[in-house]
Amino acid sequence: MIEQISYYEGCGTDPYLNLAVEEQLLYEAAPGECILYLWQNRRTVVVGYNQNIWEECLTEKLNAEGGYPVRRLSGGGAVYHDLGNLNFTFLTASDNYDVEKQLLVILKAVQSLGISAIQTGRNDLVLEDGRKFSGNAFYQKGERCYHHGTLMIQVDMEQLDRYLQVPDEKLRSKGIRSVRSRVANLSAYCPGLTVEQMKKELLKSFQQVYGCRVTTKKIEMLDRARLQERRDKFSSWDWIYGRTLEFTEKISGRFPWGRISLGLQIEHGIIQDAAAYSDAMEQDLIAKVPEILRGCRYEKREMAHRLNQGRDAKDSHGIFGDIGSLLNGPAG
Repeated sequence: MIEQISYYEGCGTDPYLNLAVEEQLLYEAAPGECILYLWQNRRTVVVGYNQNIWEECLTEKLNAEGGYPVRRLSGGGAVYHDLGNLNFTFLTASDNYDVEKQLLVILKAVQSLGISAIQTGRNDLVLEDGRKFSGNAFYQKGERCYHHGTLMIQVDMEQLDRYLQVPDEKLRSKGIRSVRSRVANLSAYCPGLTVEQMKKELLKSFQQVYGCRVTTKKIEMLDRARLQERRDKFSSWDWIYGRTLEFTEKISGRFPWGRISLGLQIEHGIIQDAAAYSDAMEQDLIAKVPEILRGCRYEKREMAHRLNQGRDAKDSHGIFGDIGSLLNGPAG
């Protein structure tokens, strides 16, 4: 049961520090506490934990123009952040983790501005015309969880299109021509809306939904040495770009839960190494796929059998089975 709600406001627009703060707050939440963290990044493309950043983002252009490529802990797809975007994170213990309640905080805040908004699917908040203004993703480590997302208020749409690379098949699956045509700024529906005004509405809604008075806390109270360690991790080349393989085979497909691309290194008919790239929300399940396939003969029925044997009880969407369906028939 939530007995205390707390609020932290980001202290800058450095995306690597903001992610470091987010991860540290995951371990700061006390029993019975829910934390709301509001923060902003400057000119940033954030990819999901299992995504291939080169396939999702024009990294050279982003870097050349003073932007930041970032990889987060949670799964899901790539998003663009600038100072017209407000990011939120709810952090709490798993026994108090309630995504529907957390989303209600966002919806009530938006609706208080006279904007009609609803939840659709597992991770999108949309306006009455169907355009998306908030994408959400989720992360769990042991008994600690967070749910974070974006709120598009005055995002520069030209910059959004400038850096993101969205596969054509993903756009086609949603019946749209571009990322820009699918999303919208809240300020277009509430003229004059600012990020600061949105923060105030979120704090009001946070208190209303949880029935508690919020306690404001300072990021300066967090352990600086640990924050620096975490910032160093999130800003490192290895974390952002990951290990690259010279693939001898690539297998890809799209399912209701997201896209999957498998890269395989094959020597003498054996999978020596593997990588899995996906925008699926279930980042831990996707991360297990390469472990299962390493050492397997490059014979597709055997690969599918391995995946079937390695199925996880948490795989409620049948991810392993779907990946196995890509591998039916002998490798050719």
